[in-house]
Amino acid sequence: MTAMMSHHDVTSRTTEILARLGVSDPFTTDGDLSCRTPITGGELGRLRSHTADEVADIVGRAQQAFQQWRLVPAPVRGQLVRELGNLLREHKEDLGALVSIEAGKIVSEGLGEVQEMIDICDLGIGLSRQLFGNTIATERPGHRMMEQWLPLGVVGVISAFNFPVAVWSWNSALALVCGDPVVWKPSEKTVLTALACQALAAEAARRVGAPEAVTQLVIGGADVGQALVDDPRVALISVTGSTRMGRAVAPRVAGRFGRLLLELGGNNAAIVAPSADLALTVRGIVFSAAGTAGQRCTTLRRVIAHSSIVDELVESLKKAYSTLPIGSPLEPGTLVGPLIDGASYEAFQKAIAVAQADGGELIVGGERVPLGEGEQAEQSFYVQPAIVRMPRQTDIVKAETFSPLLYVLSYDSFDEAIAMQNDVAQGLSSSIFTLDVREAELFMSAAGSDCGIANVNIGPSGAEIGGAFGGEKETGGGRESGSDSWKAYMRRATNTVNYSTELPLAQGVEFG
Repeated sequence: MTAMMSHHDVTSRTTEILARLGVSDPFTTDGDLSCRTPITGGELGRLRSHTADEVADIVGRAQQAFQQWRLVPAPVRGQLVRELGNLLREHKEDLGALVSIEAGKIVSEGLGEVQEMIDICDLGIGLSRQLFGNTIATERPGHRMMEQWLPLGVVGVISAFNFPVAVWSWNSALALVCGDPVVWKPSEKTVLTALACQALAAEAARRVGAPEAVTQLVIGGADVGQALVDDPRVALISVTGSTRMGRAVAPRVAGRFGRLLLELGGNNAAIVAPSADLALTVRGIVFSAAGTAGQRCTTLRRVIAHSSIVDELVESLKKAYSTLPIGSPLEPGTLVGPLIDGASYEAFQKAIAVAQADGGELIVGGERVPLGEGEQAEQSFYVQPAIVRMPRQTDIVKAETFSPLLYVLSYDSFDEAIAMQNDVAQGLSSSIFTLDVREAELFMSAAGSDCGIANVNIGPSGAEIGGAFGGEKETGGGRESGSDSWKAYMRRATNTVNYSTELPLAQGVEFG
């Protein structure tokens, strides 16, 4: 266990960091929204939520900004993202610490999340000169056919607490170079990091002369999110959250013929083959399963190990878990910080109990680790990451529990392992540890993993911004970040130009 700061010290540090990031005195005594830190469980201050009418006004300003921003050449739009990236570099330490304070991530993960923002800004700058269309062969002489990608409109971003800043940047860096203003509704649990990002984005816009309303923030609960989702002026809604949330949002947006980008739940597995390098495998599993206290959508939740090596693997994992430093995420030596709140802890405990009732054996962990004194120890929720060995893949194993709870199952044939990997409703990320090239290739083939991400000899978490991020089935099918994900933020236009003196029709049609 590592040292703990007092709540007063955390609050003071938060105020100092916010001021350096351009957010001075954000709190109000009569606010309805409580900003808390999972480090101590205490309140940092209160903010006032927006009303539905205020959300409509904000979207209206974004729509006005779109009329200007869409006409700015894309390479010039890229300069806004360049300035944002430079500001993030300048303030990386402070914003990373704020992520730790508000989301509970350890220092290196908080800094890593900000670096991810910087990386996507770099990608966006290059993209601003590469929004390529196609020239298409036409059957008509004297004609040219092509397609272009044009700005789409206002983009609404709804993000979750576990990646309080990176997901916004994934969407915003691309949307802005594509010509789209962004209205962001962050999780109610991580509003302060959003205020800081908005302040930096506003400063970047000021420096390059972009419209002031090109990036905006709406604050509040489900009613505020619903107002954003239902507004017909929001061309694309990008939602990161639970499958339950996606089910509520999707029909509302579809009903008004808006566009959707869904990044929902994950129940990610790692197959461990007999040929696996067990030392490397253990390292990969521990980071993927216990990192961020199990609160990533790409967290490793199921290990499917061959029966010939499962006992040895479990013993190695048990030994590694027993040495994990648990404590304040602000301390450099910590590897496992707190759960976000009491509800997460209750779900963790309930899942373990259900798994045991289903015949599971608790190998290690599961208990609460009280840190601090008095009220602080009562309000914060630190836990020992848990491993439960299961006789089969029961309903609780197939459910996503957003906490450091890892299930271990065994298999005999490779086909059985693939079937178990795919036998869940979610389809986000997956991995296999093997030195057998045939198993690796089969895992990544159409007959293998059914997930959007399929890794070999690396865990399911830790995606880079160059590749498209997202998954299938109940994960929603959306793609963010790299590859051609930028196309989600633009509209496609097919153009045919006649430079001849004739008017031939396609398919040999004659008219007159």
